[in-house]
Amino acid sequence: MNGDARYLIGDLARLTGLTVKTVRFYSDQGLVSPADRNPAGHRRYGADAVARLELVRTLRELGLGLPVIRQVLERELALSDVAAAHAEALDVQIRVLRLRRAVLGAVAGHGSTTEELTLVHQLARLTGEERRRLVGEFLAEVFGSDGRFAGVARSLTPELPEDASAEQIEAWVELARLAADAGFRELLRGLAADEAAESGTGGLPRPGLAVLVRELAGPAVAAGVVPTSPEAAGVVAELLERYAGMLDATAVAVGGSVRARLLARLRAMGDPRRERYVELLAVVNGWAAPRSSARVLDWAVRALRL
Repeated sequence: MNGDARYLIGDLARLTGLTVKTVRFYSDQGLVSPADRNPAGHRRYGADAVARLELVRTLRELGLGLPVIRQVLERELALSDVAAAHAEALDVQIRVLRLRRAVLGAVAGHGSTTEELTLVHQLARLTGEERRRLVGEFLAEVFGSDGRFAGVARSLTPELPEDASAEQIEAWVELARLAADAGFRELLRGLAADEAAESGTGGLPRPGLAVLVRELAGPAVAAGVVPTSPEAAGVVAELLERYAGMLDATAVAVGGSVRARLLARLRAMGDPRRERYVELLAVVNGWAAPRSSARVLDWAVRALRL
């Protein structure tokens, strides 16, 4: 580009892709200054004006204000420092937008009332310490001080990252609401109590009941075995026999027959809230989606009822 070239405002507009009005405005603001005027009094600009205007346009598109842009052009501020500060500000805006998106998504997905909207917003805005306290209280109520469940409690602990996506925040909000549900807490307390009763004095059974059901009923479900069939009866018989081995005489006496106790256990384990919590936990913690046990549990319940 010829360093001695002179451009009218219309020429600059054409070269930079800006409107004539915008170029004139930036000139009036002192962001680009005319080199001279032609005989008709029209402002003329040097070749450097094109580069300055292109930089101004780029910085404006990135959201910088005119005072900051002027300081960059006059070299009062280093462009790298401005970029770093602006990137940090954008990170804050992104987090705020994710938060708003998550709250709106949670409200839209559950048809929340005005009161629930307030609750959802409060849950989404909790600090990391407040989230940990809420989850800690929930898990303490469910498992108490039984050290056998320490590992289980850790595996059920959501840890929302600082740079959480809108999906993770939305999952956290739903998970927190679920954890606060008295009925859900009672369900998990009952499941934990049953696990403890079945563990005897040797710790939690290995494999546990969930693993046992998947091991025996899973292949039957995959093969399309009907719960009312003789083949299903064979699976049920083995399931009852192996489950009875997890129990002591006291547990059977308190819980009734082995079949009745197992049926009650599987119904509780098949509660959709339990599986939903695990699904939400995986989203919040960035884990792979868990394998659903709903079909297997439903099959086992139907087969046991016969």
